[in-house]
Formats: sequence, C-alpha cells, structure tokens
Amino acid sequence: MRADRSDDALDTLFQPFADGLLRWPEQGGALFLRARDGIGLRQRPRPGLVCEQGFKPDVDALHRAGLDTVDLDALDPQQRYPLVLVLPPRQREEARALYAQALARTAPGGRVVACLRNDEGARTGEADLGLIAGPVASLSKRKCRAFWTAPLQGPADPALAEAWAGADAPREILDGRYLSRPGVFAWDRVDPASALLARHLPADLRGRAADLGAGYGYLAMELLARCPGIVALDLYEAQSRALALARANLARTPTAAALEFFWHDVTAGLERRYDVIVSNPPFHAQGREERPDIGRRFIAVAAQALNPGGRLWLVANRHLPYEAELDRTFGEVRTVAQQGGFKIVEVIRQAGRA
Repeated sequence: MRADRSDDALDTLFQPFADGLLRWPEQGGALFLRARDGIGLRQRPRPGLVCEQGFKPDVDALHRAGLDTVDLDALDPQQRYPLVLVLPPRQREEARALYAQALARTAPGGRVVACLRNDEGARTGEADLGLIAGPVASLSKRKCRAFWTAPLQGPADPALAEAWAGADAPREILDGRYLSRPGVFAWDRVDPASALLARHLPADLRGRAADLGAGYGYLAMELLARCPGIVALDLYEAQSRALALARANLARTPTAAALEFFWHDVTAGLERRYDVIVSNPPFHAQGREERPDIGRRFIAVAAQALNPGGRLWLVANRHLPYEAELDRTFGEVRTVAQQGGFKIVEVIRQAGRA
C-alpha cells in the first residue's frame, strides 16, 4: 500500500482521534503494533510514536516516511505506553497473541486501540479484545471497525491474557518435520503449490541458488535434498517471523551448501547473481486483494538475477497472468506440469535478455 493511497483500516484506526472521541497522549508516546505508513498516519503529528512491523515492504515504507521501527524484543521489558495502537492480522491465534502483547505494553490508565476490516474479522477481533481487556467501545467507517478499551489497570482476565501471549509461539508441525507458527503462510501444512514444485525439481540443478519468498523454508529444504549440485543457497523472505523459522528449519537440514538468509523485499531487486532460482511467489500482500503484480515483479527480478543459462523454476495458480511477463523477460517458457489449479514452469535465461 503506497502512502499516497487510502488504507481503509489505517484511516479508520485514527478516526476516534479525528472525531475527538480519543486524545493523543501528551506524554509517554504511543506504540503502534504492525504499523503501516499511509494517509491516516500522516494527517497530523504523532509525537512519541514508536512503530513495530515485521513485513519488510511496510518497514521500508515507514523508513521512507521518516519513522523509526523497533523490534519488541529489543525494547526495555518494563517500557509501557499510555496508548498502544494495533492493526491485527487475519490469523486469529496471531491476533490474540498481539492483543496480549498490546495489553502487556499498556501503562496504567492507558488504552489499546485496534482496527480491522469488516471482511477480515472485525467483530471477532472486537470480541476477542473485550475478553481479555474488558468493555470496549467502537465505531464503524469505510467498511472497517475501530475498537478501543477503557483506561486499563491490566488485563480483565490475566490467566487468559497469559495463555494468549503464547498463542502464536513457534511449534513443531507435521510430526516434527518442520518448525512453524500461526500467521506464517501455510503455517500448519505443506503448501500444495510448493509441494508440486518440489516434486518436479530436476536433480541436475546446480551452482548458486536462491529461493524467493522462502516462507518457513520448506522449498529450500526440498531443493537441497533433491539437488546435490547446489553449492550455495540464499533464502529471501519479507516476513521476519517466517525467516526466523527458515533459519531454524535449515539448521536441522544436513547439507554442505553455504546458506544465507535475507530479510528482504524481493520486488526491490537483488544484488547477487544465481544459476538457479526457485519460487512460489506471493499473490497477496497483507490483505485479501489479489496482487498478480507482485508475482510479475518476482519474475522480472529473477530474470535480472540469473546468470546466462540460469534456470528459474516457478509455481503459480493457473489463473494468474504471468505468461506475458515470462515471455517478455525470458522468451522461452516450458510448462512442466499442471495439477490442482497450479502450473509449474521452467525458464532459462538466454544471453542478451533481461
């Protein structure tokens, strides 16, 4: 979401302040969990604002706007704020953990203010916050709902708040084969598109490789297991939570390949060159809206990052319009398989292209 475009949830989050229902704290600042830049944030000064965000494109946008971001683990554990703002995720366990974190960071007499789109669980989110924080007020606008607590003296249900604090903790899944956590893409399973791509990876892939949009590391692990000629593998992932899981999972994978991990927005381009790139590119950003432009950009970046003769192995939903970008950047596209609504393609970078 560009800062010059409307972000309905962000704008509605600040509506209670614009309407005079709530006041920005005069002292002590505010903590903004899952912060995003946008018009609503920039409409007036927000003194003392501290932003937290783990999605690299949003972090980069906040930095371009002159706002600093922090890792919550790096903050003083005793630091409390008179106002904690939250843009909760759709995944319920992750959202509940975030509400518990918000309450733990709220100073005595402070408030938590959150907002969700109606079609992303606004009523459920409001009810969940009320379960641990007590009565909440709300307003609806732009097909979103902002909701906020009364001045707090701690959680209304301390036991429930403590339980929710670990609701999205990392855990082993699929009989201990992988470490994952709620909120990460396909967190409790192997994504069928990635599994289909893995089954078709040829054993003769070799050299320096990259996984674009690596998630918790499944495809990278399969590439190393199936292709002994891979001598180095770089994993790129925009979600810091997912990248941490990929590090943990690859640490349990026997390999002689050199591994590096990058918290990076692939659409911003890559600095390194590769012989092999594998990818199951995202086709949503942080919301429900389909974003085929992200996948097209992944393809363009892969073309720029491949050495001549380098090979891209990609999986995508069959309905997504990637062929024009593949033809434009590579010239020759081979469809390897189509199954279950997905397609696997291999393209080879020819000298003089991209």
